[in-house]
Amino acid sequence: MGSSTTIVWFRRDLRVEDNPALAAASKAGAVVPLFIWCAEEEGEFRPGRVSRWWLKQSLMHLNSSLTKLGCPLLMQKSRGSSLNALLQIARDTKATQVFYNHLYDPVSLIRDHHVKHGLSQYGITVQTFNADLLYEPWELFDARGNPYTHFQLFWQRYLGMDHEPDGPLLPPKRLSPPAEPGLGHLGLPAEELGLEDDFEKSSNAMLARTWTPGWSNANKSLDAFLAGPLADYGDNRGKVDGGTTSMLSPHLHYGELSIRKVFHAVRSKQLLWITDGRQPAERSASLFLRALGYREYSRYLCFHFPFTHERSLLGHLRHFPWRVDEGFFKAWRQGRTGYPLVDAGMRELWATGWLHNRIRVIVSSFCVKFLQLPWRWGMKYFWDTLLDADLESDILGWQYISGSLPDGHELDRMEIPHIEGRRFDPDGNYVRKWLPELSRLPTEWIHEPWNAPPSVLCAAGIELGCNYPRPVVEIAAARERLQRGLRDMWEHNSNSISNGSGTPEPPEINSDNGEQQIRDYGGSNGHQCHESQRRSNDQMVIERQNQQQQQRDRCSDTSHPDQIVPTLLPDFNTLRSGSSRIHHHHHHHHHHLQPQQHNFALAGPGEDFHPANHRQEQHPQQQQFPQLQLQQPQQQHQQAVEMMDSDVNSTAESSSAFRRNYDGYATAAAVWFPTHSNRRRVDFSAYL
Repeated sequence: MGSSTTIVWFRRDLRVEDNPALAAASKAGAVVPLFIWCAEEEGEFRPGRVSRWWLKQSLMHLNSSLTKLGCPLLMQKSRGSSLNALLQIARDTKATQVFYNHLYDPVSLIRDHHVKHGLSQYGITVQTFNADLLYEPWELFDARGNPYTHFQLFWQRYLGMDHEPDGPLLPPKRLSPPAEPGLGHLGLPAEELGLEDDFEKSSNAMLARTWTPGWSNANKSLDAFLAGPLADYGDNRGKVDGGTTSMLSPHLHYGELSIRKVFHAVRSKQLLWITDGRQPAERSASLFLRALGYREYSRYLCFHFPFTHERSLLGHLRHFPWRVDEGFFKAWRQGRTGYPLVDAGMRELWATGWLHNRIRVIVSSFCVKFLQLPWRWGMKYFWDTLLDADLESDILGWQYISGSLPDGHELDRMEIPHIEGRRFDPDGNYVRKWLPELSRLPTEWIHEPWNAPPSVLCAAGIELGCNYPRPVVEIAAARERLQRGLRDMWEHNSNSISNGSGTPEPPEINSDNGEQQIRDYGGSNGHQCHESQRRSNDQMVIERQNQQQQQRDRCSDTSHPDQIVPTLLPDFNTLRSGSSRIHHHHHHHHHHLQPQQHNFALAGPGEDFHPANHRQEQHPQQQQFPQLQLQQPQQQHQQAVEMMDSDVNSTAESSSAFRRNYDGYATAAAVWFPTHSNRRRVDFSAYL
């Protein structure tokens, strides 16, 4: 046992078992467990109400566990930055080391790098660990050394790794507190962190009836799932009106549950069922492991393509004429679209902060393809309302639905709500639960009340347009407008390629007059992509679309969960798609995609994958980018040019928007920082 004092910085790893940072610190000497709440630093990705409720409960649970081990959790509220809080605690406790576990979203990567650099300047040793993934993102590349952009290929490589994921670590038997007495005054109780106000407490009271945050409760939920629903998961996962999924995603998001523990527990069950010849149960285990794979893939994509929180991975979608309609957006949010399955899902979301995966796909598809609202609006709303809001999974989900991924849903693949309703809610129980005004409607008409005879509506007490809305958009009209938008998109894309003008910026949402403004993309401040590279990449996309055109009529997979709706329209200034950005200087490299067809139902953390949201803010200075098509790193992480910390630091110091919102990421595993005349390529693995 050493004699040094180590700060363990907890973030989204709120557990004592299989916590590598905590385990290493317990062997090094005295331990100071620390959590820092810095709302300003969260910026546009500040968790929503229900997510903050979960965080608060989880912190109290973790504090109780750490206190029993000998070191209570020190909770701090910082109005400056996490770095300032860490430095102050290090001075007060005489700590010489800071240990923490990796996070992989672009926001955390940038923040953690500056924290690591700042602590090192004061002679504080920093060690980081993997506690959130089975394999690190830089461990998997294709034969050409590029990141995977198709899930099936990624998952095959994952399963074919030459070593099994590490097993989970046991919790430390005891933690040694620092020698300095009276450190309790340095922290705050969870109630004083400002995670919920008095108004939110009354709204959150119902959540405790359904959910029990905390790492030991997460283990109980896992055990219950393994003992029962897992064996029938393959048959029941599509049912939207019962507890047929794992319900583990909120526990996974805040790190209450170790992904390695889940993987090995399910894998053990699978091997046992193979031995016993239980093929349906073995298939269920395989499907659940695949769902965990989507969670891994979401972090993998976010790490290698850190601009995807605000822009599509496939650049041609920048030309799509998204509809800027606050009325449609409000109707969608409040569950007043006139399509019962969509409305039931959105009301469940507001009431509970939860949605079944199938319902998530249906409501997000309706938002993007029927209403043709910008996918970032939907992602932002999911971010604000989902209990398991997870940035990486939310990005993957909404990009998947909007046709922004090479293997995602085609943009013109429409999930017809009443058809999906008959498929996944055949008895109408889910709709009746969340739309009581339709509870007396016969099952034959429960998913399409607009087609019900007047006598049936009258007997059920329904007056369309009065106590239940008529459809906000007709299916045929939505399909026609979508096809027209796709034609315009391809024509615009073709013209941009032929005249060499580059790819324009997506429409900027002007909340004052609702107009769409198109800003030139590229220009004198950015490097233009070679025309041959642009042309080959767009030809690839067109070829993919042509192949997919032959499969448009296939049945669609869809799903999700729900809540009861807000009465106030959120500040629409946060919905602007324009945001302050830092110039990216990048030479584009063509990457040949394999135009394979993979039709995956949206899945996520422990099966419960969700699209989610991202807040969009407008900043005073809008800067231009070069064209961004599907981009790949120029070489593997190990071969990346070493970053100059002084350049990165001066960039951050020169831009308060960069420090606050962590915007302006370039592509793939590398970032270009426009500091002075130097443009350094940054290896993200150096951030960890």
